[in-house]
Amino acid sequence: MNLALWIIAGLMAVVCLTGSSKMFVPKEKLAAMGGTATRWVEDFSPGALKIIGAIELLAAAGVILPAALHIAPVLVPLAATGLVLLFTGALTMRLRRGERVTIAGDLVYLALSRPHKSTCGRSPG
Repeated sequence: MNLALWIIAGLMAVVCLTGSSKMFVPKEKLAAMGGTATRWVEDFSPGALKIIGAIELLAAAGVILPAALHIAPVLVPLAATGLVLLFTGALTMRLRRGERVTIAGDLVYLALSRPHKSTCGRSPG
């Protein structure tokens, strides 16, 4: 079970690290990068995109570092809860925009990011 949790945490960290590029890539480039899948950035200001990118960066660190370093591992389920909120917001935004084709990825990430009972308050390792 612990190996599965580490794999899921690693996958979510990679997803979030990739998404954290919002902090550095200009809004116009983000909108053009993925065709219709990234047109959602047009609904947000550059500042809001930077905040979303920062949240993703913090989430990536939060699901890995506390447990790996054995420092405040209680932060891992809190970071996972933050990821649930982040992906719930992404799903809501996609539904509002009528982007039903791109919802599948967000649903998978949402399912993977939910806190697991076995990690609440302790390290998955």
